[in-house]
Amino acid sequence: MHQLTLGFSPCPNDTFIFDQLVHKSPINTDDIQYQHFMEDVETLNQWAFEGRLDITKLSYSAFLQLTEHYELLDSGSALGFGVGPLLICKHENLDKLQHPEAINAAKIAIPGKYTTANLLLSLAYPNARNKTEMLFSEIESAVLSGQFDAGLIIHENRFTYADRGLAKIMDCGAWWEEKTGAAIPLGGIVIKKNLPHAVKRKVEEDIRNSVQASWNKYPELSLFIREHAQEMSEEVMRKHINLYVNEHTTSLGTEGNKAIRALFERAYAAGLIPSIPENYKLAAAATSDSGL
Repeated sequence: MHQLTLGFSPCPNDTFIFDQLVHKSPINTDDIQYQHFMEDVETLNQWAFEGRLDITKLSYSAFLQLTEHYELLDSGSALGFGVGPLLICKHENLDKLQHPEAINAAKIAIPGKYTTANLLLSLAYPNARNKTEMLFSEIESAVLSGQFDAGLIIHENRFTYADRGLAKIMDCGAWWEEKTGAAIPLGGIVIKKNLPHAVKRKVEEDIRNSVQASWNKYPELSLFIREHAQEMSEEVMRKHINLYVNEHTTSLGTEGNKAIRALFERAYAAGLIPSIPENYKLAAAATSDSGL
């Protein structure tokens, strides 16, 4: 029996992915005992730099810096088209902030230094440096109060900002798609490199089976999903799941791997990473491994 620590966020897409794995129903996780921790993604990013967890959700932006210590699993990722972060502001400031010079000078609230959202904003506006990190769920209110000129929003805030009287300056995901033709790599599931290969493969399989088991129950939303979704309506929970849990979550596939490669290449070209590692994803199954 292997005992592994696992970290993911309380957002509906992550609780949807890991629900059946955590509760061991109906999938078989007998070979591994998972101790799970739930934190916002930027906390998980920071923990990954500290090497605190065996398996963790993290932003692809953070993963760019951590390929010596973690490998990317083929299952569990959040990426796709039309899922990118939005740069928003108050309606009365929209015209002024349509110009790059204004964005460069603006005070911007971001959901974390190592979020993929901030990486995309940095690639789109490399001279926009007046940024402040804060919890993603507090960004809308901070912009409405006038504390910040603009805010970079992710997760369920994509579905709520307009109702709160905020306007979209830019869809950073649409910018990425136009520039690269690739899907947007938001977050992935990684595992420590020093674990046995067979253990890594079993974790990958458990996550894939957990995703499928949750889809088998959908559109039912389990108590685990609902109790961690804060004050979200069920409609917003389902929008969140339908947007961020897709075919690439089950397996990255050709399109998913193309998107991740494009992110490495763009980050390298912008001088954000020193090199592009040859191997950052869990290698193909090795039949001779007896790690379980």
